Amino acid sequence: MQVDNQVSPGKVPHFCSIRYGIAVFLLLCNVIIMSQRVCMSLTMIAMVNNTEPHGLSNTSTKELQDNIKNPVYNWSTEMQGIMLSSIFYAELGEIWVIICRVIKGLFQGITLTTQQVIWIKWAPPLELTRLTSLSLSGLLLGPCIVLLITGFICDSLGWPMVFYIFGACGCALSVLWFILFYEDPKDHPYISIREKEYITSALTQQVSSSTPIKVPIKALLKSVPLWVISICNFAFFWSNTFLSIYMPTYIDYKLQVGVKENGLLSSLPPLFAWIFAVLAGYMADIFQTRNTFSLITIRKLFTSLGLLLPSIFSLCLLYLSSDFYGTIIFLILANSTSSFAMGGLVINLVDIAPRYYGFLRGLTNIIGLTGGLISSTVTGTILSEDAESPWVKIFLLMIGNNMIGLIFYLIFAKAEVQDWAKERQNTYL
Repeated sequence: MQVDNQVSPGKVPHFCSIRYGIAVFLLLCNVIIMSQRVCMSLTMIAMVNNTEPHGLSNTSTKELQDNIKNPVYNWSTEMQGIMLSSIFYAELGEIWVIICRVIKGLFQGITLTTQQVIWIKWAPPLELTRLTSLSLSGLLLGPCIVLLITGFICDSLGWPMVFYIFGACGCALSVLWFILFYEDPKDHPYISIREKEYITSALTQQVSSSTPIKVPIKALLKSVPLWVISICNFAFFWSNTFLSIYMPTYIDYKLQVGVKENGLLSSLPPLFAWIFAVLAGYMADIFQTRNTFSLITIRKLFTSLGLLLPSIFSLCLLYLSSDFYGTIIFLILANSTSSFAMGGLVINLVDIAPRYYGFLRGLTNIIGLTGGLISSTVTGTILSEDAESPWVKIFLLMIGNNMIGLIFYLIFAKAEVQDWAKERQNTYL
């Protein structure tokens, strides 16, 4: 994307600006979204009799069973998988828990989609990747924070308090969002004139919000670059959902530690994932601004890093991690390196169809969330049915998805506006 006659970014405040404030606010919102989604993956260890497929009791649960503030349930590993994935869909089972998570998941899915459309009016094109990555990195920082403190809450206050605390934080942020957020920079009462002019001049050729947009459904269905992004989103959400939700269960199986220690160890991979996500967005924008690589090369580079490296380190986790430190190191690397995709496939939609970005972001998110749904459910099923090597099968399935998505992306991905997405006066030039 090339934008003419824009104000020099060096003369405009960055981290003290309103647009970066919005990015940080969205980061906090995403932290809370993921805290409500992921906390059950650790509390599950304290909530149930066992998290192993054939009745092996949790060491941490034994310590908590006599404590009235930590009631324990007899849920199978298959049922645990359904519950952990019910944040994405409805399923028969322990109906009330699942219904609550279904409703929460539906609204969170809408939030994840609509928040990215905000940047159509707030993000100058050459800052789009870093602003998007900064806000979305909350999805990675959230698991770090929640896993870090959930163990302490379970140990001191009981696992039910986890849900009360994170629920209250979500309510507070919702109220603040309604008060502080403005859809358009020109309407914001506290934005500086310089920043407003900078954003406006950078987006002078952006789609007009008053222009009616008719989505070309037939053209979308025939668009190979769009299908490639969708396939990669499926693989990306699959691996990230599995690694974030089942990490405490894997650590419990592999290292046999208590809930508090499990939370501390489980928080390390998403912490590094958050750091890598912010760096990926910044690096991608720098490469684009300085014309270091072509845009398609940048997207393929970061997508390759985000899908290939987690696969390599997952193999190392399976076959080279014979001790405590090896397990933790490869878990960190397998989880955190997926964040490089923030500079690739995650932002690629705005390259090929900026006019329809909001609609396509929602569509590809649905496909991606489907991957997360299936990932969690399949993992629970494999753990329930395979007594010998369930984790090997689970990791290899994740690796296979990543490799299929990456191969298609390297062959068919594009980074220029597609013909079906072009409209008179309505696209970036």
